[in-house]
Amino acid sequence: MEFGVPKEIRDLESRVSMTPAGVRVLVESGHTVYVEQGAGEGAGFSDESYRRAGATKVYSAAEAYGRADVVVKVTRPTSQEHRLFRPGQMIMCFMHLAVSSSDLLDAFKQAEITAIAFETMREPDGRAPILLTMSEIAGRMAPMIAGRFLMNTRGGRGILLNGIAGVPPADVVIIGGGTLGCNAARAFVGIGAQVTVLDIDLRRLHQIDEMFKGCVTTMLSNRYTLDMTTAFADVVVGCVSAGGGRAPVVVTRDMVGRMHSGSVIIDFSIDMGGCFETSRPTTLRDTVYVAEGITHYCVPNLTAAVARTTSHALNNAIVPFLLTIAEEGLVGSLQRHPELVSGVNYYQGQLSNLEVANALGLPLERALPRGGAA
Repeated sequence: MEFGVPKEIRDLESRVSMTPAGVRVLVESGHTVYVEQGAGEGAGFSDESYRRAGATKVYSAAEAYGRADVVVKVTRPTSQEHRLFRPGQMIMCFMHLAVSSSDLLDAFKQAEITAIAFETMREPDGRAPILLTMSEIAGRMAPMIAGRFLMNTRGGRGILLNGIAGVPPADVVIIGGGTLGCNAARAFVGIGAQVTVLDIDLRRLHQIDEMFKGCVTTMLSNRYTLDMTTAFADVVVGCVSAGGGRAPVVVTRDMVGRMHSGSVIIDFSIDMGGCFETSRPTTLRDTVYVAEGITHYCVPNLTAAVARTTSHALNNAIVPFLLTIAEEGLVGSLQRHPELVSGVNYYQGQLSNLEVANALGLPLERALPRGGAA
């Protein structure tokens, strides 16, 4: 099978979907990997390192798309890339179709694309095998972001996250106790902040309480507790998961307006639309804005700021799936990896994920049963 790795073209997007190590695994198994010139430079992988791993270098995105049976990306294709789709090919990346433009959906349909979204892949126990890696990294970056924008020099409250003797640490509120929220909590606790985690699942709160041995305050998430905790927080981190749909708005503008001026909001749900009423996407070039006196950090691709670590982690997560697809085809892979079933958002140009269809307000066109028959 032939794989294509085009260079990401979004502003300051330095991640790459496959590292030289992943290329070598596929090439040694008898497959061909076309890597666009410069695709790995932002993450520190030279064209020469890909050549040594056995990749075939191509000089344009058109070649990477045109030669590939499967195109592997980090972020969903831009409008510039739609015209490069080869009819009937497979595209794998983080899609977030619920907040994408309609022209991408039209392009999938017209070219009969099979689109596999990393973020909607789910194992039977609900674990997201690929999204998990990005969540781990993003969560561990949270204190770095919060600490920077709490400084007076950045318009913050002038609070040290971990405090000192005689001066209390910052109050950090994390909304959502999944992988992302727990990694954020671990990172904040590790530097000495006072952490509260809210979640709608009481069983999950019990797990978090045991995990942190009582060092994290846990609360059931509802309108009352959100209103109360955000009012005294120095940092509020949104980690609300929505699967293939749009993230629910759980913190209203009124709640944000009652926060201390100079506090910080980090909305990790922004790639799903955001969970704060005041959220709007920012970029790694222009990371924050102030609304209601609160600094908002809402960067959808924030892990691109640590592109090398992120690329290694993404490669480790996706290569086993790529290898199975290459050896057994998509239908065989669906049988061997049932988590791929929920990842197939479009199958041969037809909308095939019910959760995504509901989020888009469109009818399901083709369902893929758990057995994998397509």
